[in-house]
Amino acid sequence: MLPTAAYTAFIKRRAAELGFMYCGISKADFLEEEAPRLENWLNRNMHGQMAYMANHFDKRLDPRLLVDGAKSVISLLLNYYPAEEDQQRDDTLKISKYAYGRDYHFVIKDKLKTLLQDIQQEIGEVGGRCFVDSAPVLDKAWAKKSGLGWVGKNANLITPGTGSFYFIAELIVDLELDYDGPIKDYCGTCTKCLDACPTGAITEPYVVDGSKCISYFTIELKDQIPTEVAGKFGNWVFGCDICQDVCPWNRFAKPHTESQFKPNPQLPHLSTTDWQEITHELFSELFRQSAVKRTGYAGLTRNIRFVTGEDAGK
Repeated sequence: MLPTAAYTAFIKRRAAELGFMYCGISKADFLEEEAPRLENWLNRNMHGQMAYMANHFDKRLDPRLLVDGAKSVISLLLNYYPAEEDQQRDDTLKISKYAYGRDYHFVIKDKLKTLLQDIQQEIGEVGGRCFVDSAPVLDKAWAKKSGLGWVGKNANLITPGTGSFYFIAELIVDLELDYDGPIKDYCGTCTKCLDACPTGAITEPYVVDGSKCISYFTIELKDQIPTEVAGKFGNWVFGCDICQDVCPWNRFAKPHTESQFKPNPQLPHLSTTDWQEITHELFSELFRQSAVKRTGYAGLTRNIRFVTGEDAGK
């Protein structure tokens, strides 16, 4: 077996042992196809107040500017789809499924560091960096290039027979490996995600106006939520899963096996009244190491008041 083939096989085997669903590898190169799309998206101000999206434009498109001598982008998927008994009821206020358990940044970073150390131990001197949503990396573009799925009409990566309820992470390394190729788009004529989005954030197939997304309003937006979207959030108070919940491919989603993603046992049983009466103490208990801390107690209670209509007329 050639060294690159042996190295590639080792990395994919070790990634599976660490709990990653899939591992795909692509050549670290300039993302030619994505460059005009990203520029157009930013020019149309679809990032809203997410100013960081406009930073490091060149680095977003070329991993060699992030890691000296980068040769390969190793893309990894980690399932977060919760078991049925852990899911919130439809008749109560809801948070996005990805935020049920421990903040994924911590969970995945630990796994990536272990994987990088194992690569260095097995192969020798390999330089690289771990990325989990915290640096200018176009993770869906790289995952698509490495054959892990296609980017659907809701702008999420979708994997055949799996769906889209997973996190995407990368290791960018200065090691040459065997590269995977992209797969075809299987969205077909389906428009369920476009039809279901209550705020019209999916402005056309494959284009999401981030500044109109419920996730943006409930997580990223620090100002008051605009009154023109009142009544359009359903019962989502942190994030939104609508475009994933209606996607036919997610009927294949299977519960994750990552214990750290299990929610606090109280979470699935909270009623709307419980949410409205949430104290700072209960917030800290429920979301001690959760991604919900991103919006904080003040942000979450703002969202709850907005969704339940308590802020009406203010």
